[in-house]
Amino acid sequence: MSAKKRILTRAKECKKAYLELSNGIKFEGSSIGANVSVSGEMVFNTGMLGYSEAMTDPSYLGQILVFSFCLIGNYGIPSYKNKDFFMSKGHESSSIKTQGIIVSDIYDGCHHHDGGISLENWMRDQDVPGIAGIDTRYLVQIIRDNGSIFGKIVSEDAKPQDKSKFEFLRNFNNSEYVDPSKYNLMPSISTPRKVTMGNGSKKVAIVDCGAKLNIMRMLVERGCEVELLPWDSDFSEIQCDGWIISNGPGDPENTGGLVESIKKHVLVSGKPILGICLGHQLLSLASGAKTKRLNHGHRSHNQPVFSIPEKKAYMTSQNHRYAVEKNSIQPDWELWFENANDDSVEGIKHKTKPFMSVQFHPEASSGPNDTAWIMDKFVNLL
Repeated sequence: MSAKKRILTRAKECKKAYLELSNGIKFEGSSIGANVSVSGEMVFNTGMLGYSEAMTDPSYLGQILVFSFCLIGNYGIPSYKNKDFFMSKGHESSSIKTQGIIVSDIYDGCHHHDGGISLENWMRDQDVPGIAGIDTRYLVQIIRDNGSIFGKIVSEDAKPQDKSKFEFLRNFNNSEYVDPSKYNLMPSISTPRKVTMGNGSKKVAIVDCGAKLNIMRMLVERGCEVELLPWDSDFSEIQCDGWIISNGPGDPENTGGLVESIKKHVLVSGKPILGICLGHQLLSLASGAKTKRLNHGHRSHNQPVFSIPEKKAYMTSQNHRYAVEKNSIQPDWELWFENANDDSVEGIKHKTKPFMSVQFHPEASSGPNDTAWIMDKFVNLL
């Protein structure tokens, strides 16, 4: 069947679905995935590949993800059943974390070397809805130009979202738009109990703020024992050779007492620290710096950054809306990386102690691996 005929056949078979934006604009398309009504913050990703990694990235919790590339799902979803803790590559957590997705067109088959299923069947299995047939280029322009904008996916005869799926949804009113930045998302995304993996000679404690699985994969591959810790653990009781404060969703200033815990127990330990994405923001706040909400978030596989000391440029994978204010960096710290597009802070490090953090993802999966050396640098400090 030709692509054009397949799209026309699909359009006849699918139910109508609507994307209602908080600014009053409404889009009509075809329902894909589960027949569920959801709400979330509207964000977009410009990557051509890596849709399964993006949808399972905990940093997208509470968000409706728009894929700007014209066709999503073209190689299916790698098998995710009967796997160990890490699951197969292509999954950055054990389930889809986006509220829903918006695509121009979706492929309804699977041609993955690891077996698996189609994107749409995966979405049905996990009760996640979406809409196809929308002009995503126009929608991306609206999101970009409006800054903060929220949406609802509403389809024919759709059931409401199961509020027990994530902790932050339990007090949500269905008549409102979900704004994830209003909630402390840590209880919804962090591991409920300590998980240990690997058996290396160096022990790394990871503060789980929504850690991507590839962080743990890379550490175990580099000969480390890893302890994944709940966000509200008593860090004073942890014995380790170094700390990673992970990526995650939401506003870094709305994370309960996590910043204070990092300040009192992680920073004072004097052991090597690496903050990644949200972890970079949390470490910066604990050091005395401030954060701000960006007008345009960074969500793509091709964000250029420039390292100040090394005087080198790198392409990076990013997914964040908040950034550290440059003029708030404390005297004992220095600017490490800067975004080449908007000059925002992309990394800081302590002048004398083994503390460092980056706004981008050195463990990128998917995305460029230009900055994987940062993980080597951290392990060598242990």
